[in-house]
Amino acid sequence: MTAPFTQTESPAASAQILADTVAQNLRDTLATQPRATLAVSGGKSPIAFFQALSQQDLDWARVNITLVDERIVPTRHADSNTGLVRQHLLQNRAAAAQWLPLIDDAASEGSLKNTADAVAFALRHYTQPDVLVLGMGGDGHTASIFPQAPQFADAVRADYPQPLLHTSPITAPHERISMTLAAIVATPHVYLAIAGADKRRVYEAAAQAQTAQYPISYVLHSRKVNAHVIYND
Repeated sequence: MTAPFTQTESPAASAQILADTVAQNLRDTLATQPRATLAVSGGKSPIAFFQALSQQDLDWARVNITLVDERIVPTRHADSNTGLVRQHLLQNRAAAAQWLPLIDDAASEGSLKNTADAVAFALRHYTQPDVLVLGMGGDGHTASIFPQAPQFADAVRADYPQPLLHTSPITAPHERISMTLAAIVATPHVYLAIAGADKRRVYEAAAQAQTAQYPISYVLHSRKVNAHVIYND
């Protein structure tokens, strides 16, 4: 399968196109149901997209925002994606949106060592997204579905019973909570935002065939997912 592929001239152009498209998806969803849910990825790459999206004119009070995945660290930790989203997306017009947490603000490093409790907290706040923005690592991981992680087989199981699970990356720090492949492919609108020649090479390899070497390939080759790639050099 080949996902629609949009190449832009700059990171700023990618951020604006993605913000415009996601906002329209949310408006269309709100036209047919009471609320819409958006799940986003963390890291530094989405910051410009977050800032552009936060300025969009839509009924933010009826929008839920959550994360595709999160590091199991306190929300005040420097590596917390929650803090990043609060700083850059839940601002301006988007400040009216409802935040769906993956990590309890009251949780400490000690309490988060119980990963089962952390996942249970996230599941209590989970709502199936209508729109989802994925990133991709240089190893082909997406969300926190990492190659070689002990939980990889569960993460990509079509019949995994929960939409979230705990994952232990071999090649990255921190235990994680991640959406499963089943939850990702159940999302009506899925975007993959990537940048740079190195990630394009990984994407093109993953687009050739489904392989555990590149977890993103499970999204790209799913017959159920409606994915669109936004790319800039």
